[in-house]
Amino acid sequence: MRPHTLTASIMPVLIGTAIALGERGIDLILFAVVLLASILIQSAVNMFNEYFDFKRGLDTKDSVGIGGVIVHDEISKRVVLDMAELFFVISILLGVYICIKTSWWVAIAGSVSMAVGYLYSGSRSPIAYTPFGEMAAGIFMGPMIVVIAFYVQAGSITVDSIILSLPISILVAAILLANNIRDMDGDMKKGRRTLAILLGHSKATTVLAYMFITNFVLVALLVFFKWATPLTLISFASIPRAVQSIKVFRNEHTAEEMMPAMKAASTLHSQFGILFTIGILLSKFPIFS
Repeated sequence: MRPHTLTASIMPVLIGTAIALGERGIDLILFAVVLLASILIQSAVNMFNEYFDFKRGLDTKDSVGIGGVIVHDEISKRVVLDMAELFFVISILLGVYICIKTSWWVAIAGSVSMAVGYLYSGSRSPIAYTPFGEMAAGIFMGPMIVVIAFYVQAGSITVDSIILSLPISILVAAILLANNIRDMDGDMKKGRRTLAILLGHSKATTVLAYMFITNFVLVALLVFFKWATPLTLISFASIPRAVQSIKVFRNEHTAEEMMPAMKAASTLHSQFGILFTIGILLSKFPIFS
């Protein structure tokens, strides 16, 4: 499941629900169901990735990374695949409940998200093996989840919900780029053509730095143009993690040495998401607005 990566599915739900606060009352049961479905879908995608990376020979006993339960822990590949499929089935059942309570349009968004999640590693030409992985992650683990979480609470889609989803979208794409920078040597040998491989280590690290910078500049612009309140600027407290990640990527070049940079990028996403959500929530109370 790779639990420490699941903030990528948790933070967009928190942000979407926080934006919806004040539109009308928050349905806590719907919130919990959407959050659980989001976590289960990402967990399934992680397990599909584990299964297909092993099947294609990408994961070996020498692989460095956060997965590897098949090659390192000798868990059956069949068990991993069965659990991924089970999580998808449970997510579909939760989706039916969400649709009954809201609208069947949610089923379309959810189905597309699940399809992309599977195709990320499970198709004949996996998205994970192309330069478009970051784009797919940014869209479907950013605006897609934020807007769904907002819609099930507010009953509509607003420009605000889309605009405010963009920062977390950039950061989840950045996590994937960081992961691909770390893994680029092994990925290249296995025939992958990720964005990191096409750019090379130095340029990919520069792009990652610009993604971090763009994220925080975007938050400042949202505040300047009154899409967000100044309270969301507390998210700038996560900047040290961005600096840490780039410093390590600049100075290290082996997968083992770059692990702290990958962890820093993931922690940045979590810290930013929590602080950005708190900023949005506080802005909903008159005493802070």
